[in-house]
Amino acid sequence: MRFPHIRKSGFFAAALWLVAGMASGAQDSAKPKASNESEIARYCSNIAPSAAEARLTYQLAKLSEIDTRVKEALAALDKREQETQEWVLKRDALTKAASEDLVAIYTKMSAEAAAAQIDDMGDVVAASLLAKLKPQAAAAILNEMDPEKASHLTTMISGADKS
Repeated sequence: MRFPHIRKSGFFAAALWLVAGMASGAQDSAKPKASNESEIARYCSNIAPSAAEARLTYQLAKLSEIDTRVKEALAALDKREQETQEWVLKRDALTKAASEDLVAIYTKMSAEAAAAQIDDMGDVVAASLLAKLKPQAAAAILNEMDPEKASHLTTMISGADKS
């Protein structure tokens, strides 16, 4: 043996006792103590109401945000509905502007003469008249008209014109 004097002394016993104490201390720290578990449970039960309140506050904020978006979407839909109703009213007024008698007269005219007459009319009446004519007659008249005026009247007839 290399260290015979250590074995005989109390130093060896103290070292063994210290090593054994450290090993048992390591085992004790690896296991959670019952008092730690009760502290954890107490902590969780203490913060549960504030966590629930925070969750509720978050959910209310999200609902408020969704409510705002829904109200904006409804306002946009109401605006679109109003625009559509206005367009329908304009379209009805446009088609009523030319009487059936007037349409019959322009149906019997030559395309060149009708184009000259329609070119001098107001846009609403001209568009209404062209809309009520048969497509072949309207096409022949539009073919004889100034291209810019014909394009404008066609746009009015299609409803794409915002005026």
